[in-house]
Amino acid sequence: MGDARASDIVNAACDALVAGLDSPGLRILAACTRAEADYDVHALLPEALEELGLTFYPVASEAGQEAAARALARRMLAGELTPREFTFRIHQRHGHELALTERLAELDDEYDTLEYGDKTAAQVDAEVTAEARRLAAHL
Repeated sequence: MGDARASDIVNAACDALVAGLDSPGLRILAACTRAEADYDVHALLPEALEELGLTFYPVASEAGQEAAARALARRMLAGELTPREFTFRIHQRHGHELALTERLAELDDEYDTLEYGDKTAAQVDAEVTAEARRLAAHL
């Protein structure tokens, strides 16, 4: 959903092969050079994922946007993002348009008005964490 460069996808394919996953499409994807990656990954990735039984989400699809939001929620819960960073990225990517993340966009707005509102940063963080748990639990 735009978070990974093509070369990152090739590196992930290599890591998957080393970890024991294997398919013809995964091998072809892992064999891409950095120069080829920007041109070939978009065409090779869907087939490689299908061979592995994984879902490929078209970039502009609502299902893809929701999957990306859930992945960000899991990253926040793993400590890779702060609650503030998480809401900012969700709000920046989806605005108030994606029903699944509407509450997170609202919470991002609340961070911007903490000095004028009646909530503390810790209270907003707690709401964001609860929302992230809700998203991450829905598979």
